[in-house]
Amino acid sequence: METHGGDTHRTASRRHMHQINVTPLVDVMLVLLIIFMVTAPMMQEGIDVKLPKVEAAAITKEEEPLVVAVTKDGVVSVGPKTVTQTELKAGLDAAHGANPGRTVLIKADESVPYGRVMAVISAARKAGFEKVGMLTEPLPAGAR
Repeated sequence: METHGGDTHRTASRRHMHQINVTPLVDVMLVLLIIFMVTAPMMQEGIDVKLPKVEAAAITKEEEPLVVAVTKDGVVSVGPKTVTQTELKAGLDAAHGANPGRTVLIKADESVPYGRVMAVISAARKAGFEKVGMLTEPLPAGAR
């Protein structure tokens, strides 16, 4: 009979445990939240381009424009996708088919030759885009 007494004690302790301990779950979720908060700013994609500084009016945002970037090394990207010179026309044609009224903004490094920038503008015009513009950096406040 003494063995039953020991078993009764185990069943009694099991009976009292009827709630889930959520503390470890909360700890894991807080750690994940901190990790995502730290890494989110690093997840931005794009091509690093040094834009020329000029005095110009700000762009109004009716809809998101298509940005075509040209780096100082001559690498061209249509939106987030890097393309070769031969793929440029196809990429612009596909973007025009998806949204014909969209504005195309050329984001070219200031050291890119003028002819290379004009080739990109020409490709955008041939694809059917009517609104093609250039992105620049504003002049510092004291330089005006």
